[in-house]
Amino acid sequence: METAASNPRRSGSLLSMLLMVITLTVAAFELSERLMTYVRSEFGEEAHDRLETWQNLHDMASRAAIDRQLRLVNSFFNRVRFVSDIAHWGEEDYWATPVELLTTNGGDCEDFSIAKYLTLKSMGVPDEQLRIVYVKALELNQAHMVLAWYPEPDADPLILDNLINDIKPASQRPDLEPVYSFNGDGLWLNRSGGDSERIGEARKLEHWQSLNDRMVDSLR
Repeated sequence: METAASNPRRSGSLLSMLLMVITLTVAAFELSERLMTYVRSEFGEEAHDRLETWQNLHDMASRAAIDRQLRLVNSFFNRVRFVSDIAHWGEEDYWATPVELLTTNGGDCEDFSIAKYLTLKSMGVPDEQLRIVYVKALELNQAHMVLAWYPEPDADPLILDNLINDIKPASQRPDLEPVYSFNGDGLWLNRSGGDSERIGEARKLEHWQSLNDRMVDSLR
């Protein structure tokens, strides 16, 4: 018999019904018992354990220094399998929520970056210090996405990347060429030399808006 766990494409539609009986904000982070029971039943014990570990990580690291939060969150999500959207979801470009990523134990660079961003934000890292950055990975000659943390607005940001576990300043990642970046507050066009120009709201990005709509709908 086909199950949700054995078919990630089917997993997406199943999760969207229940998806995020979860509050993921600075003030609260809670994976509901209903969600956890559903995940154990449909996706198995390992999927349940990954979500439980995520909850425990949040509870443990919420009061830690930011540099420790960055390391813990980056390392945790980098353990998830890299799988292309077309192979995992049957779509060319699908931005998954953290629950989808962890439950199915698979995702691509957008999913890793979004999960790290939302988790750090829920731990209390200010939104203005975080940006999800769309880059060109020069050595791979392909589009890629990472998360950047700015201790100050004009600082050399630290880069959280699923390609490597080390968190390095952007100045030490010449293999990445920034194109644009965004967070919950806005959308920026990146220019050569490290400058960026705000060009509007992140809701201009269709996939980002779709992800946020799914999260909001699940809380109603």
